[in-house]
Amino acid sequence: MSTSNRASKSNSRAPQRKKPPFLQRSKSRKPPVNQRPLKPTLPPEQVKVVLFNKPFDVLCQFTDDQNRKTLADFIDIKDVYAAGRLDRDSEGLLLLTNCGKLQNKLTAPKKSTYKTYWVQVEGIPSNDNLDALRNGVELKDGPTLPAKVEVITEPDIWPRNPPIRERKNIPTTWLSISITEGRNRQVRRMTAHIGHPTLRLIRAQIGSYSLGNLKNGEYKVV
Repeated sequence: MSTSNRASKSNSRAPQRKKPPFLQRSKSRKPPVNQRPLKPTLPPEQVKVVLFNKPFDVLCQFTDDQNRKTLADFIDIKDVYAAGRLDRDSEGLLLLTNCGKLQNKLTAPKKSTYKTYWVQVEGIPSNDNLDALRNGVELKDGPTLPAKVEVITEPDIWPRNPPIRERKNIPTTWLSISITEGRNRQVRRMTAHIGHPTLRLIRAQIGSYSLGNLKNGEYKVV
């Protein structure tokens, strides 16, 4: 092929089309308000730590375009964001902070910070079931790390609204489960794996921070 033919074919190529404006990424666009990065380090006097007892059916974010309940319905402190999430259908301790270093300490897998959950499951797990959770179970996204699992008496807690759906003639069991991971709906998937679905899940502790006597729907600054 001659040089002139190559040039002719090259010049005949259609110019690349630009993406429409709504598909173009703006360099100045800020991340969503619930995902903005926190300042990595702050002077101790500027660090904010908020403990919140999240009710059932509340999102772990401050805004929602579907008019669902969010943190803004309960917390009026600015510039704090959740260190780790808690599912909408889960309850209990949520920690919010403005300090990226603390957030990383509590949520980074390498930090191995234990999170403790009170879990009401359907049925009565056997010792083999409990040992399976302690040793790690195989989920779709890989095996779980060993967990601390104990049978406990029913905690002195608030009634859930709406109540859980219990099946008649089937007992339930309360477990204390402590894990260092934070996969999506991990505890629920773990108990389902051993044949005992989770009916109610309450986070009681994150590292050294505990729920204590904090009432459901209330928060405190520590």
